[in-house]
Amino acid sequence: MSKKRPVRMTRGRRIVVVLLSAFAAWHVFASFLWIGPYSGIRQAVPGDLLQQYMIPMFGQSWSVFAPDPINGDYRLQIRATLGEDEDARETEFVDATAAELAMLSHNLTPPRAAIHANEVTSNLFNAFNRLSNEQKEIAALGYYNGDDWNDRLSAALAVTGDPALATAYFEAEQTVTAYATQVAHAVWGEEVAFVQFVVSRQNVVPYADRDDPDVQRPPVQSVPTGWRGLLEHEGQSRENFTNVFLRGMELSGQAELIETRA
Repeated sequence: MSKKRPVRMTRGRRIVVVLLSAFAAWHVFASFLWIGPYSGIRQAVPGDLLQQYMIPMFGQSWSVFAPDPINGDYRLQIRATLGEDEDARETEFVDATAAELAMLSHNLTPPRAAIHANEVTSNLFNAFNRLSNEQKEIAALGYYNGDDWNDRLSAALAVTGDPALATAYFEAEQTVTAYATQVAHAVWGEEVAFVQFVVSRQNVVPYADRDDPDVQRPPVQSVPTGWRGLLEHEGQSRENFTNVFLRGMELSGQAELIETRA
């Protein structure tokens, strides 16, 4: 019986194998840097290339596992002011977290967009708790009048405490403000003038007290923030956001809060 002759790899196949191997090596290396504890090794990847590669497709969190499992629920509520001057009116709050989580329940193929509210809320909550008391008082004030409201907020935070903590909080708030702006336009349309959001967290019953029928959940911890101007980043799509978010509003039983949009 004659032996089969080995298949010779053409030059084109070699190039494909090399490229695939290089990509696999980069992906493993990037995942290692992203998942592992922060260290100076991350500086091997310039700028924000690592974050742009990992988010949103490959982002991971191990916080659901021991020894430090998730032990609380975050909530993001958003309302808006419609119109200006004498005709201005304030809307009711919508629960953005509930709208997104409704898209996850009983869904084998949930959209990636169903976890954004929880992520931005936890980031803002943690950043706020690191601020000084003076900085927290600044965050509770309203910043929305004038085109320079954003710059004034940033400057006020920086001069009342640690500038590094102020920067971290300001960046987290910018993300939530941009998110709240998209929610407001999706729910209330083009009349939106200002937005306000309430970020809160409620811890679960401690594990040691899980069998006590009389135990109550710890009280809700809120982040007080005032009214903010509208903020939209380059690349955001109102149409795409609206199509996804309104589906969550309906699934979470908040359809009656959706107004006719211009």
